[in-house]
Amino acid sequence: MRTLSNLDFLELWERGAVLHPLDRALLAISMAAPGEDYGTLAAWPLGRRNVALNQLHRACFGQMLTGWVACPECSERLEFSLDAEKLYGDVQEIAGEIVIDGRRFRPLTSRDLAGVVNESNEQAAALKLMRQCCLDSGEFDGSTFSLEEIDAISEQLAQADPLAETLLELQCAECGHCWNEPLDMAAWLWTEVEARARRLLLDVHTLAATYGWSEAEILSLSEQRRGLYMEMVRA
Repeated sequence: MRTLSNLDFLELWERGAVLHPLDRALLAISMAAPGEDYGTLAAWPLGRRNVALNQLHRACFGQMLTGWVACPECSERLEFSLDAEKLYGDVQEIAGEIVIDGRRFRPLTSRDLAGVVNESNEQAAALKLMRQCCLDSGEFDGSTFSLEEIDAISEQLAQADPLAETLLELQCAECGHCWNEPLDMAAWLWTEVEARARRLLLDVHTLAATYGWSEAEILSLSEQRRGLYMEMVRA
């Protein structure tokens, strides 16, 4: 996983701005790991994808994840900071397949999620996901499953790929309410990418207008030199 350059950030932001979040995540990984085929990345288990996104974040922005959420009970703002290395440090092996009620299933992938993005019915989406990742699909009839059975199968699939979803255990300091908050590594990374790209474009605009330098010349400057020039312009 290589660190992205300034030009990479701008390209990723420009190309990713018009894409679905699922595709943005894969685009980011493909740019940081150019040897990986896009179709292969789409078939990665979600846990493997999330680990790659975490590694890319650490390479480009450092290992700390700092953010905030609103308490669902009292709306109080809760700020938190996480060590991304520890969050994904104990990577568990992802099962290649798991047998549930005599049927073989594989872990969910980005391609599976893409297949249900337009499905508004939660139960229908869950059934479709189960059908897509069932390796014995010829024998699969999801219409006969109860909600309890769907939940049970979903839970076993989650256990097969424990990093497919990361839940943060949070407690509100104001009202004491405790809840689990999903950590969307793809959305987190994109927020950082967008902020970096906008800052770079502001630097380019300011320094080009002041010194007449080209975009390529400005982006080739180190962070320290570009930052010092910006300080002098603002002085």
